[in-house]
Amino acid sequence: MERTVTGLLEDGSAANFSDKFRTGNIVHIPDSAELIATGDIHGHKRNFKRIVSYADLENHPDRHLLLQEIIHGGPEDAYGGCLSYKLLFEAVELKVKFPDRVHFCLSNHDTVFITDGMVIKNGKEMNTALKSAIDREFQCNSADVKKAMAKFFLSEPLAVKCPNRIWLSHSLPADKFVESFDINIFQKNLTIEDTAKPRSAYLLTWGRHHSQQTLDAMAKLLDADMFILGNQRQERGFSQQGNNLIVIASDHNHGCLLPIKVSQPYNIEQLIGSIVPLSSIA
Repeated sequence: MERTVTGLLEDGSAANFSDKFRTGNIVHIPDSAELIATGDIHGHKRNFKRIVSYADLENHPDRHLLLQEIIHGGPEDAYGGCLSYKLLFEAVELKVKFPDRVHFCLSNHDTVFITDGMVIKNGKEMNTALKSAIDREFQCNSADVKKAMAKFFLSEPLAVKCPNRIWLSHSLPADKFVESFDINIFQKNLTIEDTAKPRSAYLLTWGRHHSQQTLDAMAKLLDADMFILGNQRQERGFSQQGNNLIVIASDHNHGCLLPIKVSQPYNIEQLIGSIVPLSSIA
């Protein structure tokens, strides 16, 4: 019998929780692996296809893929509704196929969906646009689909950590919230309340423009040396911020990905030199 969309999302949630490399809300990449890190995707199907092609998980059993912020952007229906949920379903299919090698991290647009909040992107309130498109496609089943999507987002881990002390998450707490950030968020089952402002899952997904003081404090707190984040628009696909942070984006024509050999030490210049433009991938 064909699997329903809600069944797919439930399988994806179960795969998130049962990921053998996950401890609490952190995925620990094994020593022998290569990690393909991506930035915000926002419904960009062509870039998603390029990412999957580059990762080629079928033929590289030691390769892992990190995805983030799939929703809110990309194609629209005839009424202006956001169709990015379709790309989310494709990403979840990939997680189900490679349950221990495809990883997500919770993103700020995911928290907006969970809390039924509002977020403006290019002048449009994206959550309404997304949910109205879901309503039109799934009609009487739309409430179940939206509920299953919210549960999937809540099942996502918060971060990925590599043996070479590189930390990847959607963001870090903004400067003014560093002292109120509760590191215990990495050890508990996430709730809707955790994703609302100013709780710690919210703080970890919404921060921008971090000072070096904040980056140094978070490096000490998280036992990491360098950070790879999303959550900030990058016109040329990436930027270096401070001496230990790279922000990458994968949601436009200058988007990129970053392959990381997790047993190899890197300085920030070497990481930047490893960045791959998505436009270079067939």
